[in-house]
Amino acid sequence: MAGSGLSERERAGCRDLLELLQTEELLALTDTVTNRLVHPESRQEAIHAILVYSQNVEELLRRRKVCREIIFKYLAAQGIAVPPSSEKHLLIERVRQLWSGQLPARASGPGHTKPAQSHGNGQKSPQDDVGGLGGEFCQWYFELLNSQHPLGVKSEETWGPQHFWEDAKLKFCYNTLEKNVEQYVGADMVSLRLLSLVKEECLLFNPNLHSSGLKCAMSSHGLVLVAVAGTVHRDNACLGVFEQIFGLISCPMRNNTWKIKLVNLKIVGQNALEPGMQIEKPSIKYESSQLREFYDGNELTVFEPQKF
Repeated sequence: MAGSGLSERERAGCRDLLELLQTEELLALTDTVTNRLVHPESRQEAIHAILVYSQNVEELLRRRKVCREIIFKYLAAQGIAVPPSSEKHLLIERVRQLWSGQLPARASGPGHTKPAQSHGNGQKSPQDDVGGLGGEFCQWYFELLNSQHPLGVKSEETWGPQHFWEDAKLKFCYNTLEKNVEQYVGADMVSLRLLSLVKEECLLFNPNLHSSGLKCAMSSHGLVLVAVAGTVHRDNACLGVFEQIFGLISCPMRNNTWKIKLVNLKIVGQNALEPGMQIEKPSIKYESSQLREFYDGNELTVFEPQKF
C-alpha cells in the first residue's frame, strides 16, 4: 500500500539523489519499490512513484539500485566530504544526518574565482579573517578539483587557468618507492598538471579541514598562505597522505576575489610513511608563524614542504 513516511526535507533530498540515476536504473528501481504496480512514462513520474511507495529513508537508500557510488556522488555534490572508501551503511548515515539538519549543506557557489566572504555586520579584513578565507578556499578548491574525476559529480564551475595568475608556479613532490619532483610555471601548465592528477590518474583528495589539518597566514605584502593536509584515494583504496600549500593573491580588478599564485604539493604513499604515523587525520605540524617564514619578501618562491 502506498503511503510515504518521508518528511518534506527527506523527499527533497531523495529527489535530488534519484536524479543521479540513469533512466534505466530509475525505472528498474520503480519496478522494485512498487512491485511493478506503477508504469511511469517519464523520469519525474518514476521519482514520484518511488517517493510515494518508500516507507522511510533507510528502506530506499538500502536498495541495490541505489549503489554506494550514487550516495557518494550525492554527498560530494552537497559539499559533505567523506572518504571514498566508506562503506554504504556509513554513507547512508551521513545522508540521514544531512537531512535531519545535523550537517550543514553546501553554501552557494563562488563566482568566476573564489571570493573571500565577509561575515557579520561589518566587513572583515583578510588579515582578520585569514583562517576563514583559507578554510573557504580549500572547500571550494578540493570540491572543484575532485569534480573533475571521471566518476565525480560535475561542478557548475569550470576548472581552468582562470583561477591562477599567469606566472603561477607548481612544485609537485611525490614519494612512493623513491622521491620524485616536478615543477611547472604558467597558469596553463599548473592547472593542467593538477587536473591530470584527478582526471587521468583518478586520484581523489580528502582534506582535513579541522584545526590540526589547516593552517593559514598572511605576509606583510598581502600574500595569503594556506597549508592543508589530507589523504589521497583511488577507487576504494587509500594510497597515502598529502600536504598542499597555496599562495593566494587578491585580484585588484575583482573585489574580494583571490587567485592562486603558487602551489606546493607533496604526496607520500603508504609504503613510504614514517612508522607510527596516523593516516586517518594527517595534520600540519608547523604553526602559522612558521608558515609565514616561507615567504622571503622579495620573490614568490615555491618552497620545500615540511615533513609530515
